[in-house]
Amino acid sequence: MSISALQKERAKYQPKLPKSLKGNVKLVEGAKTESVADQKEIAELFPNTYGMPLITFEAADAATDRQPVNVGVILSGGQAPGGHNVISGIFDGIKNIHPDSKLYGFLGGPGGLVDHKYMELTADIIDEYRNTGGFDIIGSGRTKLEEEAQFDKGLEIAKDLGLNALVIIGGDDSNTNACVLAEYYAKINSGVQVIGCPKTIDGDLKNEMIETSFGFDTATKVYSELIGNIQRDANSAKKYWHFIKLMGRSASHIGLECALKTQPNITLISEEVAEKKQTLGEVVDYMAGIVANRAADGNNFGVALIPEGLIEFIPEMKTLISELNDLLAEGTESEKEFKMLKKSHRNEWVAGHLSETSSNVFSSLPSGIATQLTLDRDPHGNVQVSLIETEKLLGEMVKTRLDEMKEAGDFAGKFGTQYHFFGYEGRCAAPSNFDADYCYSLGYTASVLISEGKTGYMASVRNTTAAADEWIAGGVPVTMMMNMEKRHGHMKPVIQKALVELDGAPYKYFVTKRGEWATGTEFVYPGPIQYFGPTEVCDQTTETLKLEQA
Repeated sequence: MSISALQKERAKYQPKLPKSLKGNVKLVEGAKTESVADQKEIAELFPNTYGMPLITFEAADAATDRQPVNVGVILSGGQAPGGHNVISGIFDGIKNIHPDSKLYGFLGGPGGLVDHKYMELTADIIDEYRNTGGFDIIGSGRTKLEEEAQFDKGLEIAKDLGLNALVIIGGDDSNTNACVLAEYYAKINSGVQVIGCPKTIDGDLKNEMIETSFGFDTATKVYSELIGNIQRDANSAKKYWHFIKLMGRSASHIGLECALKTQPNITLISEEVAEKKQTLGEVVDYMAGIVANRAADGNNFGVALIPEGLIEFIPEMKTLISELNDLLAEGTESEKEFKMLKKSHRNEWVAGHLSETSSNVFSSLPSGIATQLTLDRDPHGNVQVSLIETEKLLGEMVKTRLDEMKEAGDFAGKFGTQYHFFGYEGRCAAPSNFDADYCYSLGYTASVLISEGKTGYMASVRNTTAAADEWIAGGVPVTMMMNMEKRHGHMKPVIQKALVELDGAPYKYFVTKRGEWATGTEFVYPGPIQYFGPTEVCDQTTETLKLEQA
């Protein structure tokens, strides 16, 4: 494939490893574990993989003779920077175990395992992809591994290829499925181990043993560069408010991290909105107040960061969406009646069929957004919240509020808006040095867990604000992270999603600063990711991790 000058230089970069992985490795088993909640139910569902100990690696004096291992790897879900380095780490790790070890990549995600689509990943292929962004080496997919028939189909190809283990690189849902697969293969004594790796730019796969998910560092650095560029433009032209929606599914980790990096005037945190039970009107009043205060100082410009999942965290919007899902559920009489109406009459009809509170909220929305709520359904018949242009919703509502304030004599400024959504721009960037090192270490860790016969574990690398040499590598049982949640009407075991903690150091620090950022123009312009140069510039981790581990 054709490569850029940067990619050519990045190919030479040798990711740093914890010292425990640099030579011979021994495993140290810690305390037995239990799930974060619903211990009885999780233990019953996972009798073969529950209660396993935490594992840390230490340097060993003597080498042990090891047999070759054959490993299959799967990229699952959305892309995140560093996936290629996880695969490189696995490859180098299993070749270190024995030169005859082999790595196979299943194509297009978990579906490749079920459909027996794969390729052997050789040194020539791996070397083309070291330290590059994207998942294009084997592709990714969103097939869910949930049925025993799928597990059995996967086992057929695993046996054909002589696989000792599968490594599933994914987020919370993918690793939940990896855990279910590990349990099934252990139950039937298949001889195939399953190891997970924590991936998601959203930052919501984290806990005491998984300090950060890979890709989060790079993605937030990419978004922060873009936000910084926009802030500089805003501070140059001095005539626009930029409303920026940031990818991140439910949690606001990306928004908080980007705020800590760039110091914008407004940053909404979904978890805070939910905790305070704020209405949409209160959120709009808060934003309009900051716009008015800045205008009073002669600053008719600014930057607002809005998390992708905000709408679901506003209690009245959550209720409205739930009522709309029931009202317009496929096959119901009300849905048929709705579809018979002229498009121009539909929003009025919907407002008349909701509870009084939800009807008032629905009627207060800009007509385009109200229409989006009624038209865009997912395969389950639910509103596709990620498609709602929250940044435009808030921009239009803030404008309406400011017009009211102008009439009352409380606002004399100007308010012009520009809208942005940063999402895909960050998912396949060339990984930062931190992510390149972290991902390579995760992959290498997975290879050691495999060589020691472990299954149902997630690769874990901790102490990540220290130099890479001091990182602590090991494994955490996936069952330790699980709880029971309602999915599609049934209680299911899932990895507990990590939302922004309102008593955590990053959020608390943000709260102490947002007042001065709101009225002032203390913008920070981070610029592009630096790959070459002094450590303090190139190897910085996230502001979130620095504050959490201060």
